[in-house]
Amino acid sequence: MGSPAALNTALSTAFGGRLAALDRQLQRDRPPGANPAGWRCFQLGLLLLPSSALLAALLLLVALIQGSRGRPAAWRDPVNALLLATALLMLLGCIGASSGWLAWLGLANWLPFFWAFWGFQAYLASAAARRRAGQWLLAGTVPVLVTGFGQLLGQWSGPWQILGGLVIWHIKAGGNPPDRLAGLFDYANIAGAWLALAWPFALAALLQRGQRPWRRLTALAMAAAMAAAIFLTDSRNAWGGLLLAVPLVAGPLSWRWLLPLLLLSLVPVALASLPGIPAALQQPARALVPQSIWGRLNDANSHGQRPLAITRLSQWQVAVGLVAERPWLGWGAAAFSVIYPLRTGFWHGHTHNLPLDLAVSHGLPVALLLVGLVLGLLIRAAWLGMASGTLWDRAWWAAALVLTSLHATDMPFYDSRINLAGWVLLAGLRCYGTNCSLATGSHVIGSQANGTGANSASSPGEARI
Repeated sequence: MGSPAALNTALSTAFGGRLAALDRQLQRDRPPGANPAGWRCFQLGLLLLPSSALLAALLLLVALIQGSRGRPAAWRDPVNALLLATALLMLLGCIGASSGWLAWLGLANWLPFFWAFWGFQAYLASAAARRRAGQWLLAGTVPVLVTGFGQLLGQWSGPWQILGGLVIWHIKAGGNPPDRLAGLFDYANIAGAWLALAWPFALAALLQRGQRPWRRLTALAMAAAMAAAIFLTDSRNAWGGLLLAVPLVAGPLSWRWLLPLLLLSLVPVALASLPGIPAALQQPARALVPQSIWGRLNDANSHGQRPLAITRLSQWQVAVGLVAERPWLGWGAAAFSVIYPLRTGFWHGHTHNLPLDLAVSHGLPVALLLVGLVLGLLIRAAWLGMASGTLWDRAWWAAALVLTSLHATDMPFYDSRINLAGWVLLAGLRCYGTNCSLATGSHVIGSQANGTGANSASSPGEARI
């Protein structure tokens, strides 16, 4: 046997070799000019994002600081100038807001993410970098699936914690609400939102051509597990996101046969769920469609016991009235949670609609600016070819659209992990067709910029079905 010193040297060499190999993997696809340490932290932050908001935030903060260095002033980009104007309006609205100090606290849901939108663009300046980021978001979803299936099938319960309580998973046996998969997100609708935004990347991994058999089986298992988990969240929003992403990721060439197939599969669901359908049609449809689906879609599972005041229609009606009363600067963040119970006798923390929530909290100008920004980024990227481009660019655009659509009837962005992921997706949209590289520090739109031109063509290893 060798001496202890020789053994230690051999172990150190082997361990160092593995670390070097890992670092080489982390440095792959780094955009031109992006800081190497920032690129590492950005990827690891995305991987850890669903598991630990704290650890991910620390890594992403380092990436953000590095990504903000050596760049032109943020306001030179008209999109950032719009966000700066929005921030000023939000600050102005906090003065005299009816929610008091909560209005100032609510700025934390927005202002840091305006910075993140700009700083993260350094790491999303190429199609290869965006693909890499999407793969890390997908890999980070594995703990969500494991804990979600564990709580439903194995009755796992927490809290589980590591690193002295820095990471805590509040897992409830049987799900939260009961019988609904929530996993480490602690609430089914939030878990559904995360799974829905990651789902397009699972589809892209599954449709990727030229993969080795074990990679194909892994992608198939991941996609199947995510589809099952989305169903088990019992989130109607997540169900819609699952269906919406399929034709978008598959691409326009598939629409001739895929869209009719999807519509045909939805016919029995509609017949089983919609009111006013003749019994001769509805009963066979309900025999075909599981009650857990049609009962959830038409609220039959609540047994008609939901008071009108706790429905979204009532929340939206009150919210519209509040906007009419204070249209310019709003009532302040969290004001809805204070005012709604005073007017209806029931508590709700938000309006379940992001544009309305923005208008109530910060006024119509802020709502129009931010909603216009998000829709503008989606439309611009689609116009430049992202929605019909390469497989992973289609998946990126689909993920952004799915997460945007979820905010029409819910507010998952109040979870910081969803919020961060959303601004990463928006930053990627901004970089499509724009030179966001730190090598030039410019924002130039053109066919030769990153994300268009040659990057939009199908690569040999991608699926176009």
